[in-house]
Amino acid sequence: QVQLVESGGGLVQAGGSLRVSCTASVRTFNSINRGWFRQAPGKDREFVAAINWSGSSTVYEDSVKGRFTISRDNAKNTVYLQMDSLKPEDTAVYYCAASTPGTILTAPERWGFWGQGTQVTVSS
Repeated sequence: QVQLVESGGGLVQAGGSLRVSCTASVRTFNSINRGWFRQAPGKDREFVAAINWSGSSTVYEDSVKGRFTISRDNAKNTVYLQMDSLKPEDTAVYYCAASTPGTILTAPERWGFWGQGTQVTVSS
């Protein structure tokens, strides 16, 4: 069974940094797009960042540009989200996702595989 497992969430003060990771259980996920979404209480799940299979193309949601960096290590079947200059409004459950290769799409319904989520809380 294919699994995406997130780790690295936690509590951090505003202005601080966290790195969340997502490891896939199968190597075939190295050839497809990987992404991060987040969902705050009472809100819809929203796109955060994504990266293509080779790492040559990345897409970011406007509010995280310049603060968050997505990267991947295909040798480890893992994608990372480095989050710097965190703000209280970044507080959410962060989900990693995987989709078929090609153009990176930001709509959650276009992503077919999901992790269980990891909580990120930024205190003011």
